[in-house]
Amino acid sequence: MKTRIHPPRHIVWSTDMVDLSDPFQRWWYIRQVLLYGRAEDIRTLNLDEVEALLDDLGLPSHLHSLWKMFLEHRHAKR
Repeated sequence: MKTRIHPPRHIVWSTDMVDLSDPFQRWWYIRQVLLYGRAEDIRTLNLDEVEALLDDLGLPSHLHSLWKMFLEHRHAKR
């Protein structure tokens, strides 16, 4: 991932730039993508990083469960 990005408006509407080298902004951006992103946005994420952060992202329970199942299924296929 690039360090500074101009996120799409459907993901982030409060700022024009996100600095992914800042741990908080990175965490926040990943959360935003999981909440509002499209398939093409989600493809840009590192799924190992998503998995490491998943329990700390504060996602609504239905999204947390969906991602948890997806990531577990991903490991089962390996």
